[in-house]
Amino acid sequence: MPFEVPVRENEKLKKLLAAINGDQELLQLWKCANVNAVDRCGISDHGEVHIRIVANAALKVFRLLVKADIEPSVVKHHGLTVEDAEVIVVLAAALHDLGISIHRDNHEQYSLFIANPKARALLAGIYDEPELTIMVSEVLHAVIAHNAKQTCLTIEAGALKVADTLDMSEGRSRIPFEAGEINIHSVSAKAVESVAIEKGDDRPVRIVVTLANWAGIYQVDDLLGRKLKNSTLAPYVEVVARIEEGDECRTIDVFKL
Repeated sequence: MPFEVPVRENEKLKKLLAAINGDQELLQLWKCANVNAVDRCGISDHGEVHIRIVANAALKVFRLLVKADIEPSVVKHHGLTVEDAEVIVVLAAALHDLGISIHRDNHEQYSLFIANPKARALLAGIYDEPELTIMVSEVLHAVIAHNAKQTCLTIEAGALKVADTLDMSEGRSRIPFEAGEINIHSVSAKAVESVAIEKGDDRPVRIVVTLANWAGIYQVDDLLGRKLKNSTLAPYVEVVARIEEGDECRTIDVFKL
């Protein structure tokens, strides 16, 4: 299955997708990461499927922000373009979990030294210096900042950080295996039926989480809430939960930060 996102009129993004899909080393790194995640650590998918879901979610969130006149950081600080910012978001999504191929613990840091040469190689046919170094630097920031405790400094990194938590439907989200946590996380993860990214009314982005029961609120607040609070997107995103109770469908605000 190829790695795909909607490129629209972004020719640089189109070239990046071709480079990603032609990179057998990257494909194998995704598979190695998934072996460590699923087979050895007993947590959920962090391989090819997760990468595709996160890349598409991050790009959708980012485009909603741009549509609402939120200026991308690489445009504001480096004078590059919105199209370049989209390349950063998608490439960072493709590389953000490569460190799991080494170890799940501290994988964001391990991802950096794999992602650095990989990002430079994938972008080499698209950018020349000094833009190439700018792009690689921005991608690496987004990779390290997807850690829940790491502060985001860019809009692009914030889009990835939030999107990384949205792969939670049908129980796909990470289920911690520490003693005392697995039961509550397991029940909560299974309660999430779907996640949708929409244009908000009061804010540029609305994330709608449909739940089978209210146990899923814990999953939403603990995973999505923690990352959103420590991202650049907190002022721009609202999160709501929907649940059907009998013949009625209730929608509640989970949080607006």
